[in-house]
Amino acid sequence: MAALPQMVKSAILALLFFTLAGAAQSQERLTFTSEPLTIETASGKTHDFTAELALDNAQREQGLMFRKSMPPESGMLFDFGMSRDVAMWMRNTLIPLDMLFIARDGRITHIHENAVPHSEAIISSRGPVNFVLELNGGTAKRYGIKPGDMIRSAQIGNRK
Repeated sequence: MAALPQMVKSAILALLFFTLAGAAQSQERLTFTSEPLTIETASGKTHDFTAELALDNAQREQGLMFRKSMPPESGMLFDFGMSRDVAMWMRNTLIPLDMLFIARDGRITHIHENAVPHSEAIISSRGPVNFVLELNGGTAKRYGIKPGDMIRSAQIGNRK
């Protein structure tokens, strides 16, 4: 950089600083509270998980982005606060996920299995839902979780 005029050097350094600061900020991790969550299958089996709660816009936007792994019996519950059509994607998400779309009463209405990391393809709820539960890819198949099964948690408001 010695041969460059001082003004150009300053501009390059400023650009580099703001680029690095922006990259660091975009990967800044929000904190999430967690709660126990149970999935009850139609066959009567129950599966217990710990779900992080994505309750506000910032938490829902970040979701599980940039995480390299998630413990097997963990997930993230997105609460949209009202029943509506939901569209999800996997931008900046590093791990495959099963997305369980959930009605107000806790009933699973649709499951998208093994969403592809980094994909920007839109994943639709296929109708109004209040919640989405993201689990590690393959979990729904491994436990036989299907539409019609129930999710029970304090956040959903149907804990037994």
